[in-house]
Amino acid sequence: MTRILTVVTNVAHYDDPSHPTGLWLSELTHAWHVFDEAGFSQTLVSPAGGAVPLEPRSLKFPNYDKTAKAWHADPAKMELLQSTVAPDAVDSADYDAIFFTGGHAVMYDFPDSSGLQRISREIFERGGVVSSVCHGYCGLLNTTLSDGSYLIADRDMTGFSWREEALAGVDKDVPYNAEQVTKDRGAKYKKALVPFVPYVVVDGNLVTGQNPASARKTAQKVVELL
Repeated sequence: MTRILTVVTNVAHYDDPSHPTGLWLSELTHAWHVFDEAGFSQTLVSPAGGAVPLEPRSLKFPNYDKTAKAWHADPAKMELLQSTVAPDAVDSADYDAIFFTGGHAVMYDFPDSSGLQRISREIFERGGVVSSVCHGYCGLLNTTLSDGSYLIADRDMTGFSWREEALAGVDKDVPYNAEQVTKDRGAKYKKALVPFVPYVVVDGNLVTGQNPASARKTAQKVVELL
């Protein structure tokens, strides 16, 4: 059976504790549905293991769609978000792909997780698929390959754009400009001409989606590659 390791956050707020954030639920549920339909086995991992907070804005219209509502109303599914595994408990050889979900929270705990970096490197170097949607690409910013080069260097990729940060009204709140960091790492960053529309970039076994609307299409590309 094809197995997917899906990465979610443990962070519940921005630098300001009164400003909540967390997992953008539909980015998980859209992809989960696609992988489930393909017959794939799925496991949730987070940088610290354990509970995953939800981004409040992802639970409001229009972000709170059919798949997100169904997950939120399912006690068994919600329990999965209370008991995620930690990277140290993961053998990358058990997985064919890794998929990083988003939400602004991931900007804090994804980039410097050595465990997630290890898993991504090992999956990527043996030809498995490394993928992300929206802010999930923050999990790839500091990942290096065995030769010391950045995984995203010289590769076409995308992720939540700085323009989208500004339009979302959080450009003053986020800890860094992730789009610029990808360019600093040598990636060939691409984005759609119009903000917030589905947009996916595939470069070999690296698959990245730009924003929440891209989650389903990103997962479909991963399925095609697998």
